[in-house]
Amino acid sequence: MYFTKRDFGVAAVTACLTITCIFANSPGAILDSSIFDWKDMQVKNTKTGAVRTVFRSQTATLGELECHITTLNPGDSSHPPHKHPEEEIIIIKEGTVEALVNGKMKQVGPGSVIFQASNQMHSIKNVGKTPTTYHVFSWHSAGMKK
Repeated sequence: MYFTKRDFGVAAVTACLTITCIFANSPGAILDSSIFDWKDMQVKNTKTGAVRTVFRSQTATLGELECHITTLNPGDSSHPPHKHPEEEIIIIKEGTVEALVNGKMKQVGPGSVIFQASNQMHSIKNVGKTPTTYHVFSWHSAGMKK
C-alpha cells in the first residue's frame, strides 16, 4: 500500500484539528467568545432535578468563570446551606425559589437576580408547585483558585 502526498496532508490536517479540539477544551484553555445553545446542552439528571453544565474555564481576566443551569423539582433544594470563597449570581428563569441571603429567607420568581457574596451562607429551594430553573454564574479571580 502506498501513501500519496494528499493522504499525508489529510492525516496532518486531521491530527491538527484533533489536537486543537483537545487543547481548546482542556484545563487552562482560555474561554473565547461563544454561543451556548439551550437545545445543544447535555442534561444530567440528579436526585433533585437536572443540571446543564454550560462552561467552566479560564478567561482572559479570570482564573475561572463557571456557568451551569439547574432545574429543581418542587420542594427540593440543590444543597444544604453552605459558603465558599467565590461569588455567585443566580438568575431565575422559571418557577419560585426561596433563597437564603444575609441570614434571611426570601421568595423570588422569574427574572429575579440573586447575588451571593464571598464566604456568606446561602441556599436555594424550589417552593413552587412546578419545576424551577435558574442560571448560576460564579468566578474565581486570577490566582484565587488553587
